[in-house]
Amino acid sequence: MSFSLIPATNSDENAEKPVASVANAPVTVYEETAADIYNEIHLDQYGLSLAAFEYAWAGYQKLLEEDKLNNDQYLTICDFSQPSGNRRLYIIDAANRELIKNTFVAHGKNSGYIYANSFSNKPESLQSSLGFFVTRSTYIGKHGLSLRIDGLEKGINDNAMKRTIVIHGADYVNAGRAVKGNFMGRSWGCPAVPAKESNEIIKTIKDGTCFFIYHTDKNYLAGSKILND
Repeated sequence: MSFSLIPATNSDENAEKPVASVANAPVTVYEETAADIYNEIHLDQYGLSLAAFEYAWAGYQKLLEEDKLNNDQYLTICDFSQPSGNRRLYIIDAANRELIKNTFVAHGKNSGYIYANSFSNKPESLQSSLGFFVTRSTYIGKHGLSLRIDGLEKGINDNAMKRTIVIHGADYVNAGRAVKGNFMGRSWGCPAVPAKESNEIIKTIKDGTCFFIYHTDKNYLAGSKILND
C-alpha cells in the first residue's frame, strides 16, 4: 500500500466521552484481542479511542461469524465522535495488524457542524447513519468513482442503499480546511472522503469489507443488535 499516515496531534477536551464503554465491562476474548491489536498498532497516537476500536472489533468478529463479509482483510472505522477537522477515518488491515490509512471524512449536512450529533435512517434526512455496513460494488457517478455501502442494522442504517449513501470523493473534504481551523464541508449523508484519496480508498475496501460508523450515541450503543445480541 502507498497510503501515508499522520499521527493525530490534536485532541478536544470537550468531546463527549464514550458511554457504556466495553473498556469498562468484563473482558471477553474479543475485547482482549481488540486491546492487543489497538496497542500493537498504536491507534491512540492517531486519535482513535480504545472504546471505539473495541466496539468495531466486536462487530467485525460477529459479521465474520455470520459469514456476512466477502473480504475479511479490512476493517474501516469512521469515528463521528471526533470533530470533523480530525483525521477520523481509519482503514485497518486486520490480517496484518496494520493501520494503512487515516484521513478526513465528512458527515451529513443535518447531522451537525463541527461535531455530528444527530443521526437518521430516513430518506431525504441529509443525516448520517451509524452502525455496521458492508461495502458492495463501485460505480461511476457525479462524484466519479463511488462505493455502495449496505447497512446491516434494521431501523438504524438499513435504508443506506435506498438513500444512495455511498463513499465518494469530495473537494470540500481536505487537509487545507483542517489547517485553517475550519470544519469539513458536509455531505447529504454520505461518508465523503478527500477527492485526491478517494479512488485508492474505494479500491482498497470495496467488495465485501466491514465499514463501521461510530459515535457515543447512547441509543445506538444500547440498540444495536450486532453489538448486544
